[in-house]
Amino acid sequence: MRAGPLASKMNTGDAQAQGDFLRYSRTIGLQAMTGRGFQYPTDTAIADDGRIYVANRAGEGPEGEGVQVTMCGLDSEYFGTFGSGGAGDGQFIQMSAIAMDGGSRIYVSDEYLHRISVFDPSGGFLSKWGERGAAPGELDGPCGMAFDQDDNLYVVDQRNNRVQKFDRDGRLLASFGSRGSGDGEFDLPWGITVAPDGDIYVADWRNDRIQRFTPEGRFVASHDGDASRGDRLHRPAGVAVDREGNTYVADWGNDRFKVYDPSGGLLVSTRGEATLSVWAEEFLEANAEEAEARATADLEPRLDYRGDTNEESSYVEKYFWGPISVELDGDGRVYVVDCNRHRIQIYERTKQ
Repeated sequence: MRAGPLASKMNTGDAQAQGDFLRYSRTIGLQAMTGRGFQYPTDTAIADDGRIYVANRAGEGPEGEGVQVTMCGLDSEYFGTFGSGGAGDGQFIQMSAIAMDGGSRIYVSDEYLHRISVFDPSGGFLSKWGERGAAPGELDGPCGMAFDQDDNLYVVDQRNNRVQKFDRDGRLLASFGSRGSGDGEFDLPWGITVAPDGDIYVADWRNDRIQRFTPEGRFVASHDGDASRGDRLHRPAGVAVDREGNTYVADWGNDRFKVYDPSGGLLVSTRGEATLSVWAEEFLEANAEEAEARATADLEPRLDYRGDTNEESSYVEKYFWGPISVELDGDGRVYVVDCNRHRIQIYERTKQ
């Protein structure tokens, strides 16, 4: 058993004050069906030059309006969109994840079309691959994706309850996992990341845990939190790992974002701290009636939620409401995709 995060079944210590590790920085986003904005975003990919690619799942309407990839920057720059609703080349029906290879090509998974589509950095369509099925190399509901240092792509094959490893042109290299709740088994897994040391972390959604594997797919350990200390993962959707071995989790079912240190201690557990984005501020400046209504609204109502975090999050604007993905950039920033709020909450390390 390796040392480091998820090295064994771990007890979770008391959380430090969030400010000892992370501080809230800003929010990017605005609900929009087309153009500048997001519509039920599911994932992000961050280029070396800082450009942010955001996959928008949008609604289930027949026209596929809002199904697009938005390109933006950390300071809310807007660089346009690409993609549209449909089943043709460069189109999507249910985008689930987005990733970037070492050559800056963009990969988008579609769990309805059971395929991976590939684009150049400007959004030009290049190719697609994938076929529905359960045989080796086939896909059934592909979602989370992550590249390793050799540009091999790990794809979470959700409804086949496995992870498949492909080269960047879609040729199958390896596979691991099966349905179940035991070590190394999955039940509707969703998110995935490749840690700096090469190990694979998978958000095992319905099993309420994060599992860790070697690059070859050998099970290392799992972690589901510690109920005795008030920390238990519930439907985790996204995971990331930094160079120090800290593990970042989008705890979807609890509407929280959490960080664990290499020994499993809970560093951060937050409901969210979102403020208005630049795009939202500009919208309100141009729409006086909307601005006036918001100025008189109670943004943190005190209601009897009876422990229902999802209902509470739907009423309290600053809270996460369906955090679905977490990504890290090279400067210590953390991007948490807040799906039902159509935004990304960004945090920065207080200590490097």
